[in-house]
Amino acid sequence: MIAKKEMQVIARNKKAYHDYFVEETYEAGIELAGTEVKSLRLGKCNLKDSYCDFRRGEIYVVGMHVSPYEKGNIFNKSPLRDRRLLLHKREILKLFSAVKQDGLTVVPLSAYFSGSRVKLEIGLCKGKKLYDKRASAAERDAKRTIDRKLKERNA
Repeated sequence: MIAKKEMQVIARNKKAYHDYFVEETYEAGIELAGTEVKSLRLGKCNLKDSYCDFRRGEIYVVGMHVSPYEKGNIFNKSPLRDRRLLLHKREILKLFSAVKQDGLTVVPLSAYFSGSRVKLEIGLCKGKKLYDKRASAAERDAKRTIDRKLKERNA
């Protein structure tokens, strides 16, 4: 039996879950420089306003901020540079056709270590309207009050 690789979460994109309905998720590798990996090991990553873009049959993550490594001197790359994602060709084509036809978008949801490799969970997402955001906030508040009342009742 093969042991399951340890997953260490680096960053989550909470704003994506607030602004979008996540239809499907994919796991993608990411092309990084050595100092960027060292910076990610320290947890210095922000996915807040990032998105994925298609160029020449490849997919890139745009707006992902990886802080420069403090001891990296000349080898540090730009913190906001576009980074190529590593997916199978058919997965890229499937995502590209969904984005073009259905008006969906591809958004990074979380970055994590799978073993020693950095992975990015990307989601095929549909935008929420303002009333959808209000409804999900009301639903979350109702669930929180129900849980609170049940906890009081059981204690």
